[in-house]
Amino acid sequence: AVEYKVVCVVVFSFLALDQVNLGHTLVIPKQEVDHWIDVPEKDYLHVQQVALKIGRAIQKATDCRKVFQTVIGLEVPHFHLHLIPGWQMSDLNFARAKRHTDAEMKEIQKKIMAAL
Repeated sequence: AVEYKVVCVVVFSFLALDQVNLGHTLVIPKQEVDHWIDVPEKDYLHVQQVALKIGRAIQKATDCRKVFQTVIGLEVPHFHLHLIPGWQMSDLNFARAKRHTDAEMKEIQKKIMAAL
């Protein structure tokens, strides 16, 4: 007999297009909710569980002091959690965000994935 498993995706994660620091990753629930306080509790907790795993991988991949976590949410009407490798408080300055080459993005993605 063939056994099938149904997978329900609740959370997505991917590198931010504009990187505050290389490795800057977004974690978002599949359900589109504008404000983080309106996210169903079980989905919010799942976002945090996923963020914990990815945050640890970011720290290993970048050798950063801390992985900062922030919710800004004005630029798009969909709650998203930012995970940003950091060494100093100025690493939370979104005005510093910039685009990196495809090669740089693929390399940091590979490092983060390997650390998961």
